[in-house]
Amino acid sequence: MSERRRRVDEAIRQVLSDALPTLKDPRIGFVTVTGVRATKDFAQATVFVSVLGTERERERTLDGLRAAHGVLQAQVARELRLRRTPVLSFEYDPAVERGVRLTKIIDELAPEEADAEPE
Repeated sequence: MSERRRRVDEAIRQVLSDALPTLKDPRIGFVTVTGVRATKDFAQATVFVSVLGTERERERTLDGLRAAHGVLQAQVARELRLRRTPVLSFEYDPAVERGVRLTKIIDELAPEEADAEPE
């Protein structure tokens, strides 16, 4: 990936992270933008999000984000002034959920080691 594309991806992620809390859609829950991947020609960008809550809340949040993509795209266009503003699409990023699950497993195993006394 080129350095320019990496910078644009990060700039889009930052703009969206700042814009999401201002959305008024009640479907959008607690959401974090974990990454952005734009195509080489910047025509499209996939926005990866992590959503706190149940699977139903996750689906509702993704529906709300898809409905608000025009507003968010306009915000990106206004702040970044790119020659071509990418069309945004949103996808759930399960990485955070996996990390939480792994941490929980580690925490469950850790007390057993702490109970054993050193010789």
